Amino acid sequence: MAEIDQTGGGPREYRVEELAEAAGITVRTLRFYRERKLLPPPRKEGRIAWYGEEHLNRLRVIGELLERGHTLGGIAELIGAGESGRQVADLIGLKNAITAPWSDEVPVHLDWAELAAVFGDQLTEENTAESIDQGFITVEEDGITHVSRRLMDATVALVAEGVPLSAVLAASRRTREHADAVAEVFTALVRDELLDALSHPEDLSPAETARLTEQILRVRPLARTVVDAQFALAMDRRVRAEYGTPTGN
Repeated sequence: MAEIDQTGGGPREYRVEELAEAAGITVRTLRFYRERKLLPPPRKEGRIAWYGEEHLNRLRVIGELLERGHTLGGIAELIGAGESGRQVADLIGLKNAITAPWSDEVPVHLDWAELAAVFGDQLTEENTAESIDQGFITVEEDGITHVSRRLMDATVALVAEGVPLSAVLAASRRTREHADAVAEVFTALVRDELLDALSHPEDLSPAETARLTEQILRVRPLARTVVDAQFALAMDRRVRAEYGTPTGN
């Protein structure tokens, strides 16, 4: 029986082999984690080392972080910032809230025949090279894959309206430069005004970590709202400046 209750009603304890089995790892791996100080010391009773549920929870957290691509060195730093596996998991939740992808774009593949039908003689080496340089497409033997179906659809629609593909790509490059600048503004805003406490993560309590996580999740859609509203207002200003205020306004 892997789980041991020595007192009849106390916490469960494990020998090293039993803990490794419960965590789904080898004894050798468990001992390696101990050497890397990823696990707190066990309770010693003579020559026997007893491990508890906190050790099993810690091993589960380590396994989850490894599956997410974290290195053991990075895991050690996170564990050093928290006093328990729960705190480590909370810090990981905060990190995921900060670094989760903003884009939900879906790639789209078009073969050469489809591209020729859409762009005709505008499917030049120069336009292809520009698309590659902007990071939009990868060229394959049977066609291209674009990183965003929405951007590809918009490009196709603009060309269908008579806008040259080269002009669309030029506008795209300028738009990307401004978008990068806007992203930098909001990254700095969040970093300077909300995440200052992360300079000392070891001082964060579980409640503070949870509060920051919820705050980041609320702020993310607000940033997109601000950008969308600012763009619409900017278009109004530019149209009025370019063409004058419409009659009746």
